[in-house]
Amino acid sequence: MSADDHRIPRVPLLGAAAGAALAAYMLPGAAGLARALRAPLGIEERTAGGTGFALTFDDGPHPRGTPAVLEVLAAQDTRATFFLVGEQVRRSPALAAEVLAAGHTIALHCDRHRNLLRLAPWQVREDLARALATIEDATGVSPALYRPPYGVANAAALRIASQRGWRTLLWTHWGRDWEARATPESISARVTDGAGEGSVLLLHDADDYSAPGSWERTVGALPRVLETMRSRGLAAVDP
Repeated sequence: MSADDHRIPRVPLLGAAAGAALAAYMLPGAAGLARALRAPLGIEERTAGGTGFALTFDDGPHPRGTPAVLEVLAAQDTRATFFLVGEQVRRSPALAAEVLAAGHTIALHCDRHRNLLRLAPWQVREDLARALATIEDATGVSPALYRPPYGVANAAALRIASQRGWRTLLWTHWGRDWEARATPESISARVTDGAGEGSVLLLHDADDYSAPGSWERTVGALPRVLETMRSRGLAAVDP
């Protein structure tokens, strides 16, 4: 047993009904069914109070992308939530602490950015245990929010999140800013299209798992995103 085993409980396999629900949740084109299944599975996609909008960033910290995003957020006096990756935190632990010091919310993404449907329950448990320990060591806080890589959850991850008391939070709008063809204009248009009260916006402050330099286009889009949301009378809130 590793030193981290006490942090994450062992996960029994869920029954056939839950497995079928998870499979339906992941089926392409089954968006309506997926939404219906999220609440019973403990998956959320909107702000807790259903008001304002939450700005979230995945995949960091990144030595160039994260400071650039933090600079824009400071200039705009806006708080955001950062879903951190353990292996990235180990590369830049001081940067993870800087995110917290700037007044933003620290959340947990993963340790290695992998599709959980390809992992056995013990692999999921070890990944989350290592990510949690790394983030706690770097920031001194224990995250209360969890988002699986690619937004793809499995039974093991959801059971762990439930037992830890984490909120599993996805998103309502994304900018597809990881794509090579994305531009600041396309990112801001996509992530704000139809966004309103309670929306959770997904962007990325790193390019380790996406198109090289994608964070630069995200940074370019960010002022326009915030201007658009404020023009709708919406304030940035914690998820």
